[in-house]
Amino acid sequence: MTVRHLLNIVDLSVDELALIGDLSDRSIDDLGRPLAGGGVALIFEKPSNRTRQSMEMAVVQLGGHPVYTRGEEVGLDARESVEDVIQILEGYHAMVAARVFSHGVVERMAALSTVPVINMLSDWSHPLQALADVRTMRHEFGALSGRIVAWVGDYNNVARSLGEVCVMSGMSVRFACPDGFQPSTVECDRLSQLGPGDVASTDDPAEAVAGANAIHTDTWVSMGQEAEVEKRHKIFDTYSVTDALMSLAADDAIFMHCLPAYRGYEVAASVIDGPASRVIRQGHDRMHAARGALAFLGGVR
Repeated sequence: MTVRHLLNIVDLSVDELALIGDLSDRSIDDLGRPLAGGGVALIFEKPSNRTRQSMEMAVVQLGGHPVYTRGEEVGLDARESVEDVIQILEGYHAMVAARVFSHGVVERMAALSTVPVINMLSDWSHPLQALADVRTMRHEFGALSGRIVAWVGDYNNVARSLGEVCVMSGMSVRFACPDGFQPSTVECDRLSQLGPGDVASTDDPAEAVAGANAIHTDTWVSMGQEAEVEKRHKIFDTYSVTDALMSLAADDAIFMHCLPAYRGYEVAASVIDGPASRVIRQGHDRMHAARGALAFLGGVR
């Protein structure tokens, strides 16, 4: 039987994406305990609050045992090769999940692993965050087809996975990014082929946000980019989600941010702490979405 991995949102079909959404809504009792007696290795090259907490609890809720491992404990390609690590871990665990700097690491794991490999974040994508985001929007708006999502800031790993899940869910997505940090024409074309939603890219945040139902952003400086703080703050200075920018969105618009957030930079405190903000619900949905994904990979239908 072919082993299923979750490295990117596009590893799923539209129907499978909907199924994971359904599984994330089902009660723990209804899902059963597909991981009973099994472990899930959680490897963290990059630290995280939400990812660790949500994944550990999701594994426990499905009857499994999470094993948290810091990056330096395995030393991928320093202490041990990625290939040696994954072949050892697959002998202990029902699944292996990794939060890494390079996407190539999870690809190398999946190429050899006889158990599902889950990308908890890489420099290319963040599928678990996207699954949580679409769950938050679905619970906010109901049917998502025809809704408009705006992304303001750097076209990074979070933006890429968000774009994929939005288009596959029937939503249109608009990216507002400064020159040099926007999706390429080829990338926009790739996204547009995933579903019926439109994909647009602009350097004007007001153009992207106008009439949008959900406005997303992320920190201007991700882990590993600390040396670029001053440079990035200058480049993204006009890409802050303020009250004035939110006023251009639809009347029912919500604000979303994957956290951690830096108030006064990518978002105004009055926005992220205001009535349109759904960031806390979004963070909580990380656990439910992770549980749905783990249940799916564990064979629950």
